Amino acid sequence: MPTIPTYPGVYIEELPSSVRTITAVSTSVTAFVGATRRGPLDQPVTLTSFADFERRFGGLAAQSPVSYAVQQFFLNGGSVAVVVRVAAAGTGAAAAATLTSTQTSTATPVLDVTAVEPGLWGGTLRVAVDYRTPTPGDTFNLQVFDTSGAVRESFADLSVQDGSPRFAETVVNSGSAVVRVKVRAASRPDPVGTVSKPFAAALPDLTHEVQVKIGDVTRTVRIYDPAVDGAVPTTVTELALLLERKLRALPDAPGKRVFAGTRVTAFGRQLQAVAGSTDPADVVRFLGEAANNLGLEGSVSPPVFALAGGQDGGAPGLTDLIGSEAGKTGIQALRDVQDVNLLVLPELAGYADVDDAVTVVSAAQALCVEKRMFLIVDSPQAWTTLDAARAGLSAFDSVRGDHAALYFPHLELVDPLTGRLRAFPPSGTVAGVIARTDGQRGVWKAPAGTEAGLPGVRALTVPMTDRENGLLNPLAVNCLRTFPVVGPVVWGARTLAGADVLGSQWKYVPVRRLALMLEESLYRGTKWVVFEPNDERLWAQIRLNVGTFLHSLFQQGAFQGTSARSAYFVKCDRDTTTQDDVNRGVVNVVVGFAPLKPAEFVIVKIEQLAGQFEV
Repeated sequence: MPTIPTYPGVYIEELPSSVRTITAVSTSVTAFVGATRRGPLDQPVTLTSFADFERRFGGLAAQSPVSYAVQQFFLNGGSVAVVVRVAAAGTGAAAAATLTSTQTSTATPVLDVTAVEPGLWGGTLRVAVDYRTPTPGDTFNLQVFDTSGAVRESFADLSVQDGSPRFAETVVNSGSAVVRVKVRAASRPDPVGTVSKPFAAALPDLTHEVQVKIGDVTRTVRIYDPAVDGAVPTTVTELALLLERKLRALPDAPGKRVFAGTRVTAFGRQLQAVAGSTDPADVVRFLGEAANNLGLEGSVSPPVFALAGGQDGGAPGLTDLIGSEAGKTGIQALRDVQDVNLLVLPELAGYADVDDAVTVVSAAQALCVEKRMFLIVDSPQAWTTLDAARAGLSAFDSVRGDHAALYFPHLELVDPLTGRLRAFPPSGTVAGVIARTDGQRGVWKAPAGTEAGLPGVRALTVPMTDRENGLLNPLAVNCLRTFPVVGPVVWGARTLAGADVLGSQWKYVPVRRLALMLEESLYRGTKWVVFEPNDERLWAQIRLNVGTFLHSLFQQGAFQGTSARSAYFVKCDRDTTTQDDVNRGVVNVVVGFAPLKPAEFVIVKIEQLAGQFEV
């Protein structure tokens, strides 16, 4: 605010700068939509590595083209991916388990535990309950394991009372990445393992032998032997430590650790004995009259409660991929994601009906136009020869837009799951090449040529000669080629609108993508203009800020021309914004740029000179 002088002296006043920086947006964040082994349905998840994909979506799966596409994207230079899991409508189920309480006369369902996402993967989860809490009579602990026995999550001191700050639903559902719970009754679930009856203040005689059965194996143990165990236990905790040591010393069945990993703990005046296993069949049972007299078998439960009933979703059809704009499903789930530049749909290559694939491509292109994205289209899996590609190309005539590019043929890679060569759609690999090219050279460089190598690719399903390549390139099919020494490369950079007969100004992929980057950068970088006074001072600021942004790109080599004047221009003045526009609250900014076109054809002319002579 202006300084109001009140005393003689020097006043310092900071003035706001008229320069507002416009930053170039990202250009290679790639969205993948399709079936995965696990993961949230119809929710975009941002990943920065394939390890992230393995954690959130279960890694590679033979029936998931998206999983291989994401792997190839990161292997070829991609850095950020957005994955949307899609499944056939009405398919898939989450694994679940219902925990009961036997504190009443009959077993009562008290807690539903459900895997957070549908899929068979939920069947690997196990949950365990114990009462080792500060208030063992009222609260409980919940642990989540996997089949390996590793603890994935642990939640302590939970309550089934809705008003409690440790209410199980609130604590677990807000903190767990793998399960959700629902309290069905105001009673705690039974603890796992075998829980004794409460011991009296003075422990009973412990010199008896008891039989212990875990699974199919029965062993005999003397709880306390005065000759070898030293002082007699006087507390429940000391008894728990002694019994655990005795049980772990018992011989196991071959290949098992149910006795060796046994855990015996104390809570209140009770003991809990749990087998060292994640197999629900390995129940600890104390048998015989001596065990009954000691109260060692107050209640018996498995060592863990297993989740079951999970089912993977079916392969998505065209309606599932297209999704619903209102429900934000399928590709429409990307509407709320700000920074997505490339879209990959590997599922389409395997469609038996090419018309279904073209229907999805049409909807995807419409979304790309709206969101300023670019679609990478895989050639159909049925195009196994050059003639099949030429004959089937007419199916794509209805979707020849400039926001998409078609790549042919498919790649032959070693499948990490089988160790054998297998054909894969090229879109994920091409997206990685585009991301690598953007980072090394810029979005204005065509993602093709000898620099656009495809590491890891063993072969192409359809090898091509120069002449065969020449049959497809004029039809806007970007071919993948293999050259001696260089190896497999991307050898085309045309949009679907780049067929010679169409004469489109958006013929080339780098021209279209550069324009998309400029549009999105200017869209975000000029929002400060809204509601500013619409006069010459505002127009001058717009020219300064937009011109500075374009000049920085010119210095990086993004435009044609040897001078800034011939490379770009920015107009915002009385010629572009009339008084009528001002009265209607409109300011018009005209931006022009001279894009770089790729050197698609290199013609070398060689002439033989006649011998020189002197007269």
